[in-house]
Amino acid sequence: MYHTLREHYWWPFMKKEIAEYVRKCLICQHVKAERQKPSGLLQPFPIPEWKWEHLTMDFMFNLPRTRNNHDGVWVIVDRLTKSAHFLPVRANYTLNKLAKLFIDEIVRLHGCQFLSLLIEIHGLPPDFGQSCMKLLEPSYSSVLLFILRQTCRTPFYWDEVGENRLEVADDIERTKEQVKLIRERLKTAQDRQKSYADNKRRDLQFEVGDWVFLKLLPWKGIVRFGRRGKLSPRYIGPYENVECVGPVAYRLALPPDLSRLHDVFHVSMLRKYIPDPSHVLEEQPIELQEDLTYVEQPVQILDRKMQVLRSREIPLVKVLCRSHTVEEATWEPEDQMREQYPYLFE
Repeated sequence: MYHTLREHYWWPFMKKEIAEYVRKCLICQHVKAERQKPSGLLQPFPIPEWKWEHLTMDFMFNLPRTRNNHDGVWVIVDRLTKSAHFLPVRANYTLNKLAKLFIDEIVRLHGCQFLSLLIEIHGLPPDFGQSCMKLLEPSYSSVLLFILRQTCRTPFYWDEVGENRLEVADDIERTKEQVKLIRERLKTAQDRQKSYADNKRRDLQFEVGDWVFLKLLPWKGIVRFGRRGKLSPRYIGPYENVECVGPVAYRLALPPDLSRLHDVFHVSMLRKYIPDPSHVLEEQPIELQEDLTYVEQPVQILDRKMQVLRSREIPLVKVLCRSHTVEEATWEPEDQMREQYPYLFE
């Protein structure tokens, strides 16, 4: 804008005032693309203190059926030792069935940390931990009674005071050294990965009470031949930040029409709102999906023309999409529009 205006106008501090005007422009804040590094530094997971204290899991379905009619695999991996269990499952297993399978195959073999497993498990609904606790309830009280009656010599072995078992002590010390070595190597790998990732990111933080824009993820149902509309919104809002959930996560006060969306967002999805007394904030007419995407639905054909190339001609139509003005209409290939949106030509 400055280079265009300076050819015809001039006033003191012209460049600074134009930059400040564009910076506070509400439309520019909605539609201007980010030219900086993505915000949000890498946040590595904490390294577990002991094996099978933290785990990850995933399901793989639509596999060839076995003789027992299993059509999926439940993969459970320990984050510290990277040891894994591959459990055959079915797609119609209930939550109680999965809880029983988890207890039979995981808690049975790694029972030292089953309490933290049930609390910090990931990948399943919150009711999964409750289902496991119900199945463990008959023996839960007896386990606690046994623990309270014993005197803990080390955090890795329960034994009566006065007993001397050198072999067990040697095994414990050897295991402790191996776990310490694993944790050191994991820390080194995490630090290396974080240093590489943070070179391409920038640190951005918001305070409680700040107003921010929320980034949209537009998904096109058509293949665009020309340029997209310059005034297509990339951000909606602004919305107030009501809570800092973590170093890179924030909870926003969303309006009722966005109540189906989760209200916690990563900092890379946000842009700081620069207020100005002249701003008139209105609700966005865009219908968002649950994953913050929206479909630009064409509603009308405004014009037609023939794109002449060297060896062929391409018929084009000027399409107006919902939530856009006439100035933002774009030219699209007619054959693709007829195939995807035949109702426009009726």
